[in-house]
Amino acid sequence: MSLDDKIDSTKDKVSGKAKEVEGKVTNDKAREAEGKGQGILGKAKDKLSDAKDAVKDTVDDVKEKLDKDDK
Repeated sequence: MSLDDKIDSTKDKVSGKAKEVEGKVTNDKAREAEGKGQGILGKAKDKLSDAKDAVKDTVDDVKEKLDKDDK
């Protein structure tokens, strides 16, 4: 996971948690739901970045194998 991806997803998770807590404290269900949604978005960004990294690693492995086979 790149540093930018990690910062972006962490920002969403932290900001989402803050909004969720704010909503609970003020009894604002809409704000609480917004926070939960933003937190889920941050987690989804983590998973997407992990999947992107896994695909890149697989492609690199295949390229390396093909290069060895050509020699």
